[in-house]
Amino acid sequence: MPEPVDAADAVEMRTALAGLRRTSGLPVVFGGLLADARHARIGELNGAQTSALRGLVISAGSGLGGKAIALARPCAVTDYPVSRHISHEYDTAVAAEGLRSVVAVPVVVRRSVRGVLYGALRTPVTLGDRTFDAAVAAARDVEQALAVRDEVRELLALTRDQVAAPGPGAAPGVWEDVREAHRELRALAPRVADPALRDELLAVCGRLASASGARTPAAAPQVRLAPREVDVVACVAAGATNAAAARQLGLRPETVKGYLRSAMRKLGAHTRLEAVVAARRAGLLP
Repeated sequence: MPEPVDAADAVEMRTALAGLRRTSGLPVVFGGLLADARHARIGELNGAQTSALRGLVISAGSGLGGKAIALARPCAVTDYPVSRHISHEYDTAVAAEGLRSVVAVPVVVRRSVRGVLYGALRTPVTLGDRTFDAAVAAARDVEQALAVRDEVRELLALTRDQVAAPGPGAAPGVWEDVREAHRELRALAPRVADPALRDELLAVCGRLASASGARTPAAAPQVRLAPREVDVVACVAAGATNAAAARQLGLRPETVKGYLRSAMRKLGAHTRLEAVVAARRAGLLP
């Protein structure tokens, strides 16, 4: 039997399903994430009138959702109970909910299927392109959210050892690794919806920023920068132009320029280099 999925990851599916039902008008949407390589458990339902689908374990290749998982592409049927294009292991649960026209879209992250999302009608009609596209877009939202969470987890795992490792006399290459990890984590922070994971990410950023020991009470005045100002200065410290920083942070170049100008004013800096040096002295960057 597959193990339960990460509860925080399931939140992304729940959010996407709520958005899909709202934007598409589909009366029933549901889905679940894979607990192992071949099984997804339906854990999220929106609009269901019964609990027949909740907890249902979908095997790759079985039923409509299993077909979508196996093929790693969206699949749809106009009338589920009589469709000849799918197997019918789940007919009892589908019939209990009264579903007829159904679309199933796999959630694919880094070429691996991570879940499956469904939208359904209780009448046997062909789903239009608008509905189909909305279901695909909802799955893409889950994919992007999971990809960000994966990247954050990987970076956190890599940086936990770095937080305590280097000191002021560490080799330059070590500090470059720390600074790059800090920049990447800060760039990801605004895209993390889970508050607990975002707080952990920012806490690690803070520890990375103070790890050098460069800041001393006598040498560094208390400077407060807005989170996005720190993000921009971190990009500048890595050698990014305003245009490159904008791409990394998902901002407009004009917005990046405004944040940098504000940060420089607060730091008392007249050049980009002075801003980076001042930010490091203030313990805002590693």
